[in-house]
Amino acid sequence: MSETGFSIRSFVYPEDYPKVQALWANSGSGIHLGRSDTPEEIAKKVQRDPDLFLIAEMDGQIVGTVLGGFDGRRGLVYHLAVEKTYRQRGIGGALMQALETRLAEKGCLRCYLLVTKDNQEAMRFYAKRGWERMDLYIYAKDIG
Repeated sequence: MSETGFSIRSFVYPEDYPKVQALWANSGSGIHLGRSDTPEEIAKKVQRDPDLFLIAEMDGQIVGTVLGGFDGRRGLVYHLAVEKTYRQRGIGGALMQALETRLAEKGCLRCYLLVTKDNQEAMRFYAKRGWERMDLYIYAKDIG
C-alpha cells in the first residue's frame, strides 16, 4: 500500500475481469470497448503479457487499471482508466509509471498510445508525463 492509500498489482484473470470491464464501461468517452475486450480476448492478452495488465486497489476495491502490450519492439498502452471519484489522487500517474517501468525492463525503447481528438483531459495528462503528440493517421482493419 502506498502512502496515498492505494496499491498496484497485476490483473488476475478471470477474477478481476467483471470489475475491470465495468470500470472501462463507466469511465467516459475516452475508453472505446470492442471485440478485443471480451473475456476470451482478455484471457489471450493475459497469457502473452501478464505483467503488463495492472490494477490499482484501494480498500479492496479496484479503482484504476492500465493495460499494456509489448511485441518485442514497441510498447502500446490500452485502456488507462481511473474510477471517477478517485481521480486527481495520483492513481493514473502511478499506473502509467509502473507500466513504463515494466516495459523498460523488457527492453522496450518506445511506446505508443491512442487518444481520441476530443479527450482534452487525457491529452493534458499524457503531455504532463512526457508523452509527445504525433501527427499521424491511424489505420485499422478487422481481421477474422
